[in-house]
Amino acid sequence: MQRSLPVCPEADLPPGKTVKFVYKVDGIAYEGFAANFKGNLVAYENTCQHIPIPLDYDDNRFFTPDGNNFICATHGAIYHPGNGHCLAGPCAGARLKKMHATVVAGEVRVCLPEE
Repeated sequence: MQRSLPVCPEADLPPGKTVKFVYKVDGIAYEGFAANFKGNLVAYENTCQHIPIPLDYDDNRFFTPDGNNFICATHGAIYHPGNGHCLAGPCAGARLKKMHATVVAGEVRVCLPEE
């Protein structure tokens, strides 16, 4: 059975906002983030596909200034929020590791990878 993690109240994640969370797989801690991309909830592991470092600078900012894409703060890789596909940058063609995000009883929840 797939595990799910409560991330935040739905009201805390309006369009254009993100929230980070920590989860464990096989006892190893990982960081993820959930985002509201133009009314659609998405969630990904917070790891750039170029070099395994967080996309943000610990400041919870993932969107480009225009709000249309995610950007890696270190090397500028651009990712499509809907599918995690790297559109430009040093890892063009790669994809972020996606997780299913949903709202249950007013709470954003993320389905975690299997252990």
